[in-house]
Formats: sequence, structure tokens, C-alpha cells
Amino acid sequence: MRVLLVEDEIRLAENVAQALRDGPGFAVDHAEDGQAGLSLAENLCYDLIILDLMLPNLDGQTVLRRLRERGDGTAVLILTARSERSSIIQLLNYGADDYVSKPFDLGELIARAKALIRRGKGTASPALRLGDLELHTGDHSVFRAGTPILLSPMEYRILEYMMHRPRAVISKRELLEHMYDFNWAHHSNVIEAHVSNLRRKLGEGTNPPTIENLRNRGYRLVLESTTSREVGNEPA
Repeated sequence: MRVLLVEDEIRLAENVAQALRDGPGFAVDHAEDGQAGLSLAENLCYDLIILDLMLPNLDGQTVLRRLRERGDGTAVLILTARSERSSIIQLLNYGADDYVSKPFDLGELIARAKALIRRGKGTASPALRLGDLELHTGDHSVFRAGTPILLSPMEYRILEYMMHRPRAVISKRELLEHMYDFNWAHHSNVIEAHVSNLRRKLGEGTNPPTIENLRNRGYRLVLESTTSREVGNEPA
């Protein structure tokens, strides 16, 4: 999952970004002011925006309002030092999905972030299932027909993203943009290796969903293989 963090307190932003990368394994982009954050949100695709209110150049409330005015439905988690009930109600009315009050616990922030992303993908449960494949977002465990499958952190992140979008064609660029931050271009030569390893490991169970490699289009997680006319057997 890819997260945009808009926070001008550098030390706090570094701690939050590191926790999101080390814990759930999110890719995190950071903006230090509201105008830069709004520009990133308008030009890139994110699964969640974590937005501080007190920002230079453009305050967080204005950023939120402009995003919603242009029809951007990305989940927004507000970081606020405000505790007045009226202020919180106003934020929710502007289109915020959730908030945490400063100072906050990083574990709580991560839990709320993961819950918002699940809801945004149409999945309220921390368990994702497809056929006999089961993925638990809480502890990053994966099972095939009840048998655990050990995945690397990147393989897990790719699988989780694809399980949120079963049968959708997902391009390599889309995967890269959601798996990595601004340095994603440097990893473009290794994404095929991660997908190849993931396909091999998923094939260790019985009647597994497969990850198809569609020529010049990307990858697709399906219950059954499609016909050879649709699938380009490119090397992965």
C-alpha cells in the first residue's frame, strides 16, 4: 500500500514514516507543507493520506477541502492537536475519515491506517480470502488450504495488493508505485523476480489461484487460468 504523509514536524514525520515502512510495510511519500502535499495527492495515486492540520503554505483543513471538492475519495487520517468536539465534528464534515490527537501512540496510528485502507478496498475484515488462499493483514501470515506459506516482505505486499483487486489487470508500473516510494524506478528490474517467486510459492498448494502474466499489460490474480489466447507467457 502507498501512503502520503503530510507533516511539517520533521522528527515526527520520520518516526511515523519509519513505523509505517517497518510495520505494515507501506511505501511512504512525505511532504513538509500543505501545498506540496496537495500537489502530490493530485498527481499520484495513494491508498491513504495522513494529514496534519497545522501546515505551512496551506493548512491541512484547506488541503482536505480541496481534495474532496475535486472528487478525490482517498481515505484521509487527520493528525490534530485539537481536542474540542466541535473542531472534530467540523473535520469529519469536511470529509476526514478518521483522526488521532497529538501526542499519539504509533501502534494506534498504524492500526487506524490499516483499517482505513481495508475499508477503502471494500474489506473491513483483516482476513482476505480467495479460493483456498487466506491472507491475514494483522500478522502478515498467508495460508494455502490451511498450510502456511512463507513469503518475503515484498512478496507479501504484492500479494496483499493483488488480493484487494482479484481478476483486475495490474500493470508493473502500478505495482511499483504502490510498493515503493519516490525511488521506485530503481526497483523496476526486480519486480518480475518477486512476482515469479510469489507465483512459485502459491503453486505449492492444491487448486491454487494463479498469477497470470498478460503480455504488455501486467499481472492478474485469478481462480482459474484463462485461455492461452489471452495469456502471454513472458518470462517473469
